[in-house]
Amino acid sequence: MSETKTAEQLAAEIKAAHEKAVADVKAIAEDALGKAAKGEELAQGVKETADEALVKMNELTEQVAGLEQKMARNGDPDPDRAKSLGQRFVEDEDVKSWLEGQPTRGKVDVQVKATLTTLTTDADGSVGDGAAPTRLPGVVELPQRRMTIRDLLTPGEMDGNTLEYVQETGFNNNAAPVAEGAAKPSSDIKLDLKTTSAKVIAHWIKASRQALDDVSMLRSMIDQRLLYGLAYAEENQLLNGDGTGQNLLGLIPSATAYAPAFAPQAETAIDKMRLSMLQAVLAEYPATGHVLNPTDWARIELTKDGENRYIIGNPQGTAQPRLWGLPVVATQAIAVDKFLTGAFQLGAQLFDRWQARVEVGFENDDFTKNLVTILAEERVALAIYRPEAFIYGDLGFVA
Repeated sequence: MSETKTAEQLAAEIKAAHEKAVADVKAIAEDALGKAAKGEELAQGVKETADEALVKMNELTEQVAGLEQKMARNGDPDPDRAKSLGQRFVEDEDVKSWLEGQPTRGKVDVQVKATLTTLTTDADGSVGDGAAPTRLPGVVELPQRRMTIRDLLTPGEMDGNTLEYVQETGFNNNAAPVAEGAAKPSSDIKLDLKTTSAKVIAHWIKASRQALDDVSMLRSMIDQRLLYGLAYAEENQLLNGDGTGQNLLGLIPSATAYAPAFAPQAETAIDKMRLSMLQAVLAEYPATGHVLNPTDWARIELTKDGENRYIIGNPQGTAQPRLWGLPVVATQAIAVDKFLTGAFQLGAQLFDRWQARVEVGFENDDFTKNLVTILAEERVALAIYRPEAFIYGDLGFVA
């Protein structure tokens, strides 16, 4: 049975044969150079011998180079991937052997493979353009705030631009027991005419007709975004509008300042919420809810007693937020460390002159430019019937 040779032994044998072939080629080349210097012609047999020696040397050179590269890289499929073309040429074993033999004829070939990369440049081996990206459907939209204030108020509709209502501003009650035959006392009522007007909240966006046709969901996305923008502005107006210019007169500027009927011992934010309910009750408008910033509601829910037990919050509970039996509306439309408690359905009413809507049309030279203008608008009025029905104040978390 023949002995199996290791890779190192095979490499040594091939290298020895290669060295002998190189020596033979050198000897033939030196003999040929000597004869050429004396003006002697080379015999045909000598030329054939030289060609055979060169072919054998090149074959052995390629085998040696291949074995050395495989043994050196230890599994690296492409050790020359970081080398330039010129560097690969001058380091090629075939080129070195060919130059060492000082040849006067023949050729040597160097095969260089391009490294395949994900580049998209115009260069050998750049295959990045062939990779298709993974595109998820739809658009990841920005977060949207949950609107809540409109739902607290009594809805209504109006005609025309102006909303008028009569408000009772005084009542002198002289009712009393009356003796037989005695004159009966009279009481007085004072009324005042209040006027407010509908305000337009609107915004628009411009889009090309090509974009609307080519992107199937773009129109619905624009409509939804525009309507959300109206609701966002409306919520801020309902709470904070100062009544100047085209602003609504909101609940907070109209509300009554917090003025507790008494001062409890070591008053807390939870105490203030209860006392604000009392203040509304004393004004004959029992409160129906609280409005707080989410940060303040989290502070209240995390309040603990002396034994680290939650007073309000229940980490495992799923009930709707409530405080002193009333629902709590947490919205960023109200500032941190502020609260609004009130009888929302009795004390105020929201009137829609125009329901929120989206319209599409041409503006200026839109038609000739294949553009469309998408407009969203609404027209609303807010009537504050009883300012004393709303109590506004500080929670005391921020100094």
